[in-house]
Amino acid sequence: MSAHDISHPPRRRTWLVVAVIVLIVAASGFWWWSRAKTDDSAAKKGGGAVSVVTTTVQSRDVPVKLTANGSVVAVQSVDLRSQVTSTVREVHIKEGQFVKSGDLLFSLDSRAEEANLKKAEAQVEKDRADLANAKRNHERNRELFNQKFLSQAGLDTSQNLVDTLSGQLAVDLAAIESAKVARAYMEIRAPFAGRTGTIGVRAGSLVQPGGGNSTTTPPLVTVTQIDPITVSFTLPEKELSGLQRAVAAGPVTVTATLDNNESIAGKIIFVDNAVDTTTGTIRVKAEFPNTNARLWPGMYVIATLSPRTMEKASVVPAQAVQTGPENRFVYVVGEDKKVSSKVVTLAYLERGVAVVTGVEPGARVVVEGAQNLRPGSTVVEAERTTKGGGSEKKGEGKKDGEAKKAEGEAKPKAVEGKS
Repeated sequence: MSAHDISHPPRRRTWLVVAVIVLIVAASGFWWWSRAKTDDSAAKKGGGAVSVVTTTVQSRDVPVKLTANGSVVAVQSVDLRSQVTSTVREVHIKEGQFVKSGDLLFSLDSRAEEANLKKAEAQVEKDRADLANAKRNHERNRELFNQKFLSQAGLDTSQNLVDTLSGQLAVDLAAIESAKVARAYMEIRAPFAGRTGTIGVRAGSLVQPGGGNSTTTPPLVTVTQIDPITVSFTLPEKELSGLQRAVAAGPVTVTATLDNNESIAGKIIFVDNAVDTTTGTIRVKAEFPNTNARLWPGMYVIATLSPRTMEKASVVPAQAVQTGPENRFVYVVGEDKKVSSKVVTLAYLERGVAVVTGVEPGARVVVEGAQNLRPGSTVVEAERTTKGGGSEKKGEGKKDGEAKKAEGEAKPKAVEGKS
């Protein structure tokens, strides 16, 4: 067998492999060409319209809900200290006790003050007796003077004694009042109704005037008013004018929400007289009834209020508002089913509902599918199957549902004004 005969079979197999590969490539190319042609035909048949969901811009009054983080603050709190140096004779209260205005809290050793008061009272009794005697003598001298048995100098002397004793009586009466004040310092009473804190002394403790230095002379006790109580919070300065008008018109209701979602209603009682230039906020206080002690000084709560209402505002779903590189806009669907971009300003946002300016009520805007649009794109209303088995246009169903939902939302949670 020759060498030519041996190499011939492998050469045939090579040509067969090449032919198979060529056929595969040709078949693949034909398949891709057919698919592209089919897609082009489908696109031409559909006209290039983009499926979207639309809704109509609504016009309604929207109450502006402001939410802020607040802290509970006592209306008043006072540290009680002794005004004199003495020892504690008796403690009449317990720590954490609720007391009324005027309740006796501490009794100090008042023996010296009581003795001084008795001495002053005795001196007043003596002055009154001396004055009565001087007045009787002066009356006798006046009769003697009228009968020419006493000179004018003698009558003047008796009158001078009456005047002197009258002045002395007044001095000693003032001394009684001073002694009573000194004795009153021996009884420390509650200046207002509230709750006592930690008691810093016990019977027998020496107390001294402290001058407000809490380090060297801690207070005997701290009394804090619990009912009513206030919540302090801040609002953006842009809300100041609306808040002032609301307060002038009548009580502005504030709702405080606790960690357990319990809500308590109160009213604004104070708006600060200056805006914080660092944060651009204004401090506000609201007063709440607290008979059940649900609010405690130092607690953090969420304060919610509605000081103003945006009348006849243009309302759209929040997802209809698109954010561009320079501004916000919405896609408005025209009569020819083509969309155009309309620049809008977001005035307020609450629970997925946006109040915008720049688009008129009644205009139809795109809610879903905006990511596939460009100005001038043609759109077609998408359809969806309802629960009853029928079909409806998403835009119309969405529109009606959102309108009903917007009208029925009585207590939306606000996001504007949060601080």
